[in-house]
Amino acid sequence: MHAFGSGLGLVIIVAVFLLFKWIVILKEYERGVIFRLGRVLSEGKGPGPTFVLWPIDRLVKVSLRVVVHDIPPQDVITRDNVSVKVNAVVYFRVMDPVKSVIEVEDYIYATSQLAQTTLRSVLGEVELDDLLSKREKLNLKLQSIIDQHSDPWGVKVTMVEIKHVDLPADMQRSMARQAEAEREKRAKIIHAEGELEASKKLAEAAQVMEEQPVSIQLRYLQTLTEISTDNSSTIVFPLPLQLLESLMPKSKS
Repeated sequence: MHAFGSGLGLVIIVAVFLLFKWIVILKEYERGVIFRLGRVLSEGKGPGPTFVLWPIDRLVKVSLRVVVHDIPPQDVITRDNVSVKVNAVVYFRVMDPVKSVIEVEDYIYATSQLAQTTLRSVLGEVELDDLLSKREKLNLKLQSIIDQHSDPWGVKVTMVEIKHVDLPADMQRSMARQAEAEREKRAKIIHAEGELEASKKLAEAAQVMEEQPVSIQLRYLQTLTEISTDNSSTIVFPLPLQLLESLMPKSKS
């Protein structure tokens, strides 16, 4: 009877052990690829409880969440022979769990290496100005190329963003001088346009004064009024006789 109880206890222990080995709980974002005697048994199980006939079956868990991978700074020589360092970030996720397991050894490492080589290749074909001003277009091109090459692995690249472009010190100084020269150019153009507009207004005013001589006299009186408000100095201002004659009543002949 004692031996029977010991045997029953051993059976229960083995049963509990097999139960934990045969039933695997997969989270909502996980899928399980089951291999039975080396062959893929199904197209990804889960989420929830999944039956695995251990030791005949082997389960490989695959996460379906988006992976945010930082691409380390890459040395890039642009088409106009400028050496820069560029880093970026790539967003990708597994769409086919089976392919991500059987088609590539490590899909995260493989996608990272693919992103680095593609970054150097694509940015090496553009000029520095385009690299600095057309990032959105370059991001879309990088995303399209990386996604095309990672598709056989069951990986979908959703977005690629160029984070930072590190320019050489001499190039930064050169661009700063160029920007300063551009600002001075715009300032001179604006000043010249203002001078042109002012000269047109002065020409119009001169034409009006030529047609109406009294306007010159009124302007003269206004100038005297403005000067009289300053008491810090004495100003001797000549008074034209023509002004007095214009203010005196004309005698009737």
